[in-house]
Amino acid sequence: MKNLKSTVTLLILFFVLASCKKAGADSATKTPPSNLAITAIVSADGTGKVNFTATAENAISYAYEFGNGDIKIVGSGAINYQYAASGTNTYTVTVTATSNSSLTVKTSIDVTVTVTAVVPVLFWSEEFNTDGAPDPAKWGYDLGTGSNGWGNAELEYYTNRPENAVVQGGVLKINALKENYNGSAYTSARLLSKGKFSFTYGRVEIRAKLPAGVGSWPAAWMLGSDVDTNPWPACGEIDIMEHLGRTLNTIYGTLHYPGRSGGNADGSTTVIADATTAFHVYTLDWSAAAIKIYVDGILYHTTINSSSIPFNHDFFFILDVAMGGGFGGAVDPAVTNATMEVDYIRVYK
Repeated sequence: MKNLKSTVTLLILFFVLASCKKAGADSATKTPPSNLAITAIVSADGTGKVNFTATAENAISYAYEFGNGDIKIVGSGAINYQYAASGTNTYTVTVTATSNSSLTVKTSIDVTVTVTAVVPVLFWSEEFNTDGAPDPAKWGYDLGTGSNGWGNAELEYYTNRPENAVVQGGVLKINALKENYNGSAYTSARLLSKGKFSFTYGRVEIRAKLPAGVGSWPAAWMLGSDVDTNPWPACGEIDIMEHLGRTLNTIYGTLHYPGRSGGNADGSTTVIADATTAFHVYTLDWSAAAIKIYVDGILYHTTINSSSIPFNHDFFFILDVAMGGGFGGAVDPAVTNATMEVDYIRVYK
């Protein structure tokens, strides 16, 4: 009996320990999120934009209910949201954090948002979604070296060949190539919307990735549409983006006009981390009041507009990759090609 009693006791102890171990294991794999917190930074520009950040321990996703019927789910907890209702409104924003075992926790905050500014709408765009030659309804070409007045002592010969300009995989590729062509050491392409699309005032967004070779000089820019009757710099020039292969990741935003052209231009620079390995958004915000230039939403140049400078009439787009020249500088002989990729151009009004 003593041995039987001991055996029964041991069996009971075994099952108790096993049960405790299993319960402990289950609780370890079903930990709910904790310490959920939300912050909201409301833009003061009247656009209704709010930068939300939610954080929690043991959370793998966050569901936002923005208090206006809209719901979005994000993994990182950070989201930029724009309210559209005009006036000043207070919204109760609820965030539900979810763990990897589907357990949840939620919390709410009140956010007061004022919308006074007109939200821009898309006016014109080029998405480069059709493979082949650039759309002839939107783009023409400057051909040659520009020795007849529009060049800058560059080394390339601009062509309309597919080797130099082609749409592939949803992007426009402008390729500068090292080759002997009509007496020039390089070829490239210079596309322009002159005679096909021009506009006055608006917000321009250009998403692009830039070449890295020393001597390369890619640019996304605009000229006044009256350039044929009102020659540069009187027509005005807006350089939304310029980049030099010899100073990687330095972006130039510049205006040229009488009294502020060439080496005396009105501009600024900013440095980004990976201009040649990643796409970035280069933005122009152009109104009768000011001309502002941004990279990835960061403002780095502003010019006050007025009737005394030529930025109150139609302008057209130019996209090109130059090699060398007065601004591009000496070209590394080892550079055999340099490609700018443009994902889209969007104009908002």
